[in-house]
Amino acid sequence: MPTYAINKRVNFDYEILEKLEGGLVLAGYEVKSIKTGHISLKGAFVTIHENEAFLTNANIPAYQVKNMPPEYDPNQSRKVLIHKKEIKSLLGKISQKGLTLVPIRVYSTRGLIKLEFGVGKGKKKIDKREDIKKREAEVSMKRALREK
Repeated sequence: MPTYAINKRVNFDYEILEKLEGGLVLAGYEVKSIKTGHISLKGAFVTIHENEAFLTNANIPAYQVKNMPPEYDPNQSRKVLIHKKEIKSLLGKISQKGLTLVPIRVYSTRGLIKLEFGVGKGKKKIDKREDIKKREAEVSMKRALREK
């Protein structure tokens, strides 16, 4: 299961409460671009409009610039395929204050491009500082154990 893109800031900026996966509706040239590793989830998020989920603000640049349709937008919204029941439960969850849908990674399963996303609660600056302190403490403990 090859992974094409990972949103590295997700665990730093959000506390992930629940993870889900869905398929992405893409054109052929977008699939080729993703499979060559040209996708960025930086600043991307998942929105729900009229009982349909969309990956918004993900950048998929052109595979071959000369062969692209003139109206192609690399940051356009792309539909995420998930069940209606899941969409209804997500609508209830994101209506709570502070919860949002964030993309975690894009990967392939049996030739299909999938998106893993989660219901996340934004971390405050204090929480981020605590995470940094914990990480630094673990690194210093490992160094001390190595030196012995």
